[in-house]
Amino acid sequence: MNHVPVLLNEVIQYLALQPNEDAIDATVNGGGHAEAILENIAPHGYLLGIDRDPSILDETKSRLSRFGDRAIVACGNFANIAVIAERAGVLHPSAILFDLGTSSYHLASANRGFSFQGEAPLDMRYNPDDTTCTAEAIINHAAPSELERIFEEYGELARARRLVEQIVAERKTRPIRTTRELVSIIERVLPRGRIHPATKIFQALRIAVNQELESIEAGLRSAFEILAPNGRMVVISFHSLEDRIVKRFFASLGEAAMILTKKPHVPTTPEIRANPHSRSAKLRAVKKIA
Repeated sequence: MNHVPVLLNEVIQYLALQPNEDAIDATVNGGGHAEAILENIAPHGYLLGIDRDPSILDETKSRLSRFGDRAIVACGNFANIAVIAERAGVLHPSAILFDLGTSSYHLASANRGFSFQGEAPLDMRYNPDDTTCTAEAIINHAAPSELERIFEEYGELARARRLVEQIVAERKTRPIRTTRELVSIIERVLPRGRIHPATKIFQALRIAVNQELESIEAGLRSAFEILAPNGRMVVISFHSLEDRIVKRFFASLGEAAMILTKKPHVPTTPEIRANPHSRSAKLRAVKKIA
């Protein structure tokens, strides 16, 4: 796994890291951002890296091993960031980073079902050990009205009824179990445009399976509470649903915070060319007032 961190220079700039500060990377993934943060909080600053997917963390630990016990890695949902931070002993960090959404690691994982390109079970859980429902369970058992809501709300699909009707008709004949089976239905119903029509549907299912939007709201709220006075929080989002939550949360802080980004930062053309995954990224930052 080669985690290429998005908007790395901007993350370091807005976190304004100082030697010996503690920090949290709430979405550590492969450790690309975490590595740079640890370099900037040397020689004695600690970083807690959190990720929901335990299959990522062994490689992340290996990448960060040169920092010794200054790099702490924990498996968990960042919605529980305050509890995880307390257990790790990182009580009042001066910097917190959220890099939201799915990752290239998940899209490339052959048997996880995050990508519509290829054949895989309809799973989409970030943590395969979670007891939460899978995408297959939603597709085959959710009420038509609930499917329609998921596709329209989380996939931002203008009209989902025809697709839902086709899915319901298909699942009456036999269960829809794989990504390829679902993509085949989508391609028969939705028109091809600038992006593949399955993109929004897979986004919607992933968000529903992992309860991503609820986790973002809870995680941001808890993170700001444990953030040290004058501490900075940086959030990178990848679609409008995420960005809307971040923007609304920052605005709700009122005089308790200073918004550092009047408009979100986006990647430069050279970064997008080097890392196409970054093309839809938006970075917002806030400082907690003492």
